[in-house]
Amino acid sequence: MKNKIYKSLLSVGLICTLGAMSCSKKIDEAYKNPNAAVVQPIESILSGVIGSFTAFYSSAGTGYGVQADGILLGRYIQYWGTTTNGENYGQMGGTINSDNTGSIWAAVYYGQGQNVNKIIQWGSEQQKWDYVGAATAIRAWGWLELTNEYSDAPLREAFNTNLVQFHYETQPEFYDSTRAVCFRALGFLNRTDGKVNKENLAIGDAYFYNGDVAKWKKFVYGILARSYINLSNKEIFTKNSYADSAIKYANLAMVNNSENAVVRVAGGLTSAVNNYFGPFRSNIGTIRQSSYIADLMSGNNADAFKGVSDPRRWYMLRENGNKTFKGLTVWAGTTGVSATDYPQNFWGNPTASATTAPTVDSSRYLYQNTSPWPLMTASEMQFIIAEAALRKGNSSLALSAYKNAISLNFDMLTTTYNQNIPAANVITPAAVTTYLADPAVVPASATGLTLSHIMLQKYIALYGWGVHQTWIDMRKFHYTDTDPATGKQVYANFTPPSGANLISTNNGKLVYRCRPRYNSEYLYNIPELTRIGAYQNLDYNTYEMWFSQK
Repeated sequence: MKNKIYKSLLSVGLICTLGAMSCSKKIDEAYKNPNAAVVQPIESILSGVIGSFTAFYSSAGTGYGVQADGILLGRYIQYWGTTTNGENYGQMGGTINSDNTGSIWAAVYYGQGQNVNKIIQWGSEQQKWDYVGAATAIRAWGWLELTNEYSDAPLREAFNTNLVQFHYETQPEFYDSTRAVCFRALGFLNRTDGKVNKENLAIGDAYFYNGDVAKWKKFVYGILARSYINLSNKEIFTKNSYADSAIKYANLAMVNNSENAVVRVAGGLTSAVNNYFGPFRSNIGTIRQSSYIADLMSGNNADAFKGVSDPRRWYMLRENGNKTFKGLTVWAGTTGVSATDYPQNFWGNPTASATTAPTVDSSRYLYQNTSPWPLMTASEMQFIIAEAALRKGNSSLALSAYKNAISLNFDMLTTTYNQNIPAANVITPAAVTTYLADPAVVPASATGLTLSHIMLQKYIALYGWGVHQTWIDMRKFHYTDTDPATGKQVYANFTPPSGANLISTNNGKLVYRCRPRYNSEYLYNIPELTRIGAYQNLDYNTYEMWFSQK
């Protein structure tokens, strides 16, 4: 038997020698190389990549995207806090030996990463230029989000599979690259040749823009607008026409709420198809709104919108047992809040220690299982125009954009987030008119408009979903910078932690950046972390960002 087997193998060898190409082909077909690249349908890849905007979900990891990091970063800007006293994020603490605040890092390099590269590669080979354009747009979004959270990071070497350690590029290089990639994306999205097809793009794009290339282009223009307005604190903003660029691209971006960049979920019996902030996934049960946002929207801030009850608070915040709106001091948990003033959690459970939804789910706004999640809105674009125009000295344009921005935010709430609102508190057109006519909100003349008006109304309009962008804005103003028009803080009466309420390793300074993701960089990229100061310096998280420097 042994001899027969030997002869059989020998015969195969001779046959292969005589007909090597034919034999090799048959063997390759029968026994696929598990390490060889296999072309996958890019339609199925894009849907997962879009999911990484918010909370990438896969067998290899979950929670990569803006939502997981937003839960933590939202405490720096006092959108919300937790029921835990003295937790480090409310105290503006750093993250060491933990992947906390590493979700955007993971989303860009893992959730998007090679998936975006393959869509671009295979989409180009297949002449599906709309897919290539969408993937390139996602790459541009990722570069800007990444550098705004972490500053220096891998750029040129990011996806070099021959390396195990990666050089970091600076924030200016990321900004330049973002804009270059945006224009590349627009070039692809403008193509109508090859196999560009709206219905086919909608297969992979079902939960974002549903195959609408025109809206993808608006998303790209929005990224460009952000890239310029983020630099509005720098002296070059007006000197180098950055203000004009911010206005130009914001005008080319979304102009109504039907064009908003919104990630949707189907909802169902598994976590993967539900909103990360909804009760099904149970990620924010201990989160409560801050006293800062509650006072700002209830007329209790002495220097901003004083005495004005914002109709949007019934949509965006949660009432307490007194049917009023109070919040937590972010780093103090339940301390100082009475039982009757204690706000419900965002799912409507009034119990102080509640971490679940009530028996009948009364979630509103962003906090339902199927709530759409905005990434960028027409309202935000109008606020960009308002800020840029005011800095240029065009107060008339600034006031017009400011009013449009507020109106668009009202419209988004009443058309998209109108679930579970008490009947008596549903926003009506008359309520909007009354709010916009209040001189404490909208000055009677353009000359009365201030940066504080614009940034505080933007702070409200982006509440919850726009954590990363609001943190950029606050860092531009170093949290407590004054408005030259009033001599008072731009973010009126915003009080960050200090003294014993600020984590000691910050050395008395506030947070300006997150550390690179622990579960990659701190395991193998020590030389590069040491070079930028992120390894040896406990206060690395307080190093000011380039975009916030003058």
